[in-house]
This record gives sequence, structure tokens and C-alpha cells, in this order.
Amino acid sequence: MNRLYQWFDERVSLSAFIEFIKHKEVPKHRHSVWYYFGGVTLFLFIVQVFSGILLLFYYRPGADTAFESIKFLMTKVQFGWLIRSIHSWSANLMILAAFIHMFSVYLTKAYRKPREITWITGMLLFFMALAFGFSGYLLPWNELAFFATKVGTDIAGSVPLIGKPLLVLLRGGDNVTGATLSRFFGFHVALFPAIFTVLLGIHLFLVQIQGMSTPLNPKEDKKYDSMPFFPNFVLRDLLLWLIVLNILAVLAVFFPWELGVKADLFASAPAGISPEWYFLFMFQVLKMLPSHVWFIEGEVLGIVLFGIAGALWTVVPFLDKKSSRGQQSRFFTYVGIFAIIFIIVFTIVGWLAS
Repeated sequence: MNRLYQWFDERVSLSAFIEFIKHKEVPKHRHSVWYYFGGVTLFLFIVQVFSGILLLFYYRPGADTAFESIKFLMTKVQFGWLIRSIHSWSANLMILAAFIHMFSVYLTKAYRKPREITWITGMLLFFMALAFGFSGYLLPWNELAFFATKVGTDIAGSVPLIGKPLLVLLRGGDNVTGATLSRFFGFHVALFPAIFTVLLGIHLFLVQIQGMSTPLNPKEDKKYDSMPFFPNFVLRDLLLWLIVLNILAVLAVFFPWELGVKADLFASAPAGISPEWYFLFMFQVLKMLPSHVWFIEGEVLGIVLFGIAGALWTVVPFLDKKSSRGQQSRFFTYVGIFAIIFIIVFTIVGWLAS
């Protein structure tokens, strides 16, 4: 083992990496619990990758084959139903963990200097996670996914100026057809994973270089206790991963993901059609807007406002200048709390209305 270690050390400098791990420390304070949700999101993404690869062995993209291939997987392949349930539930849990991680970073002001780029790459990863969810939702080619995708792409088509080209790009034409399914499959298994992997590598590199952020203090000289990254923090992180894995297993076994009815392009949309829960608050707000606000269509206005809000949220490190001087900016804290309440309330309202 010693000779093997020396062989690798001469070629990839293992000693430098081990030395870095030995001296890396994590701050300890009352907000330390939020540090672990970034790792949970990463763990669930890894589960997504491996379960998705297993699904690819049997999935056949196409309007005539997609539904049948998943039905075969769930009924004929040993534990095929379990793998699909794990993939679906882990996708939802990953987005939930990403939401928690994003808001915890925001409310603890961990986006402040010099972590602006870390925040931006994290936000891009969050948007990519939503894109994964949207593109993967159509792949079973069932009735619910078909009409939810139709509604979602209709909303994208309402974006001013670029709406029509964006709609054609997503659908591969004017309507949701087999061409749309092929495009979403390409997005989901090729384009999005490539972009996500690059962003994830940059994000993790920045986190390791900059270390964990500490909460803002009225006094600049306040010091926090710390614990070694390895093994203390790593073992706690792995323990939480194990707990999440157990939760995922329970959900997948006792609440298996259903397949539903195959999509019919000529059927009418079923009542109460709605997107996945992480888009539900936006969908509900757009539904509640009047048809016209002054001279602007209500749906277009809602899309524009959500777009502006997302852009401002992404560049918040450059807006919250007080945070870089160690002072708490209450305005941006209140904005974050309002955003959490807004999302929860309208998600519940949308769920009750569906």
C-alpha cells in the first residue's frame, strides 16, 4: 500500500491534498446546521446520476416507445419500479434541499465578498436543477406530463420578444409532439448534465478555496470556534447522507411513483392540471392575475416580474453592499423572509386549487 501511495503521490501530489484536508476547518456556531444542506443536495444529485444511468438501459425515447418502455421497466424488470421511484423522489428531494440551501445562504449573508461568484454559480446550479425537473417530467410521456409540459411551454412562449423562438426551440415545432420528447430527452441526459457538471466543479472548487462563511457580526473581531473538516465535519455530513438515504428509501418503497395513462395528443386536458410543486407557486400567481393590467396581458406581466425578481436575486451580492462591510442589511433579510412566505403560501394555495 505504501508503494502504491507513493506511485500516485509522485503523479497527482496526494500529499498536498492530504495536507490541505488536515488543516481545513469549519466554523462552529448556531447556524452551522445549514452547512450540511449543500452536501445533501450534492448527494441527491449523485443518486440522480446513478439511478438515471440504470433507467437509460431500458428507456426508449419516442412517442410510440417511451411510455411502453417505462411500463416494461416497472412491471417486468426486477426492481425496475424501485429504481424509477428512487429517481423521481430523489429529484424532488434534491430541489427541496437546493431551496433550503439557497435560502440559508441568503439569510446568513454568505454571498458577501469574496463569495459573489460562489453565489452566482450556486444560483445557476439551482436554475439548472429546475430545468432538470422540467425536462425530465415529460419523459414518461403520460397524460399528466404531456399537458403540464404544454402549459409550461405556453408560458415560456409568452415571454416578450423571445417567446415564440423559445417555444419552437423547446417543442421542436408549434405543438408538443414526439419531437418535443426527443428534445427534452437530449436536454435531460446530455446538454443539462454537461453544463451542470462544469458549474458544479467551479462551485465546489470555490467553496473549498474560500472555506465556509461565518455569520455577520456587529463586531468585526468576534471569533468563532471551529472543527476539523476531516474527519469531524465529513462524518457528520455522511451521517446526514445516510438519514436522507433512508428517507428516500421509505418514500420510494411505500409511495412508489405512478406511471398513469399514456399521453393522447388529441385528447382534451384533464381537470386540475398543474405543474410539479416547485413551479406551483408561479403557476398559481399567473392564474390569479387578471387578463389585462392596463395595456399589458396579465400572464406576460407576471412572467416579466418573475424574471426580474430572479435576476435581482442572482445579483444580490452586488446590491447588498452593507454586507461586505460586516453590517447586517435588514432590508434584504426581510426580502428573503417575504420570498419564503410567498412561495409557501402560493404553493399551498395552488395545491388546494388543483
